[in-house]
Amino acid sequence: MFYREAGQFKTTYADDQALLPIAQDRVGLIIVLAIAFLVLPIVASDFFLSSIMIPFLVFALAAIGLNILMGYAGQLSLGTGAFMGVGAYSCYKLTTIFPDLNILIVLLLSGFFSAGVGVVFGLPSLRIKGLYLAITTLAAQFFLEWCFIRVGWLYNYNDSGAIEVPQRELFGLAVTGPHATPETRYLIILTIVAVMTLVAANVLRGRIGRSWMMIRDMDIAAELMGVRPLYAKLSAFAFSSYYCGVAGALMVFMWLGSAEVEAFDINHSFLVLFMVIIGGMGSLTGCFMGAAFIWVLPVILRAIPPAFELDILAATMEHISSIIIGALIIFFLIVEPHGLARLWRVGKEKLRTWPFPYAT
Repeated sequence: MFYREAGQFKTTYADDQALLPIAQDRVGLIIVLAIAFLVLPIVASDFFLSSIMIPFLVFALAAIGLNILMGYAGQLSLGTGAFMGVGAYSCYKLTTIFPDLNILIVLLLSGFFSAGVGVVFGLPSLRIKGLYLAITTLAAQFFLEWCFIRVGWLYNYNDSGAIEVPQRELFGLAVTGPHATPETRYLIILTIVAVMTLVAANVLRGRIGRSWMMIRDMDIAAELMGVRPLYAKLSAFAFSSYYCGVAGALMVFMWLGSAEVEAFDINHSFLVLFMVIIGGMGSLTGCFMGAAFIWVLPVILRAIPPAFELDILAATMEHISSIIIGALIIFFLIVEPHGLARLWRVGKEKLRTWPFPYAT
């Protein structure tokens, strides 16, 4: 078979511990990135970029943030939507206070405010865990929503109560606001998501990531081996919240254009949680799979009737799409409770061991 590492010899420790040790994986990643960076901006329509690819990348980044906390550090959280809101409102305030600051720097700086808030609400994880910690983060969700509504300073006391994205340019090209093209916004989001995914993959493979996984597997044994639970848990909350904050800033500034508090409610927290569960906890690849399953698949299902000229009401198709998605979620969780990423890994292992397909 084509997916076989026969003849690929590792002569150094660095080669053996590479992020993608198999050449086929490296080639596949290069092809995917080439299609994403070079082909899609040219051939894809504005609707496809604005309604499918941009939100897909935003939610994939948010899922990476939550997966770092839940899948790798073992800390439950139901406040993802609120942490995304902190990043969005922080980005809005930074653009107001520093109007001449580069918009890319503003987007990345907004995540630090979300990281700080995440550390504060991550303090209870030092004493409680499991369902009790989830309830604590749920309280953070409702508290931050209240702040987004009641603290008028966050939205500059706008009568509508919404944050509106100002016009910002980069190298003479509009990147935010009504004049920013979908291609420009898509490429900026894709670049940020790709770089942050690479950073997360390397952090998880390093000392910090190993300490998170040790806390997840057995916190008492990890502490006896020298891992400090205070540092490990709070750093996991900070790292996770930073990614969620940047995702929230991208969602408002590069996708929606304006947003109210409903954009960061509990429903979005559960949406990102479902992406992590379906994609696979403890897998960065699963974050993209889960985001595609939860966000892209319903859009495709709703586009099928018009393509075949079927006269189905939009509300009826919405219900049918929800039923299909729910049934598929149940099916995949029964077939593989560890998510789509596990199915992907098993499939690759079967290709590597062919013609002995039962080896996993």
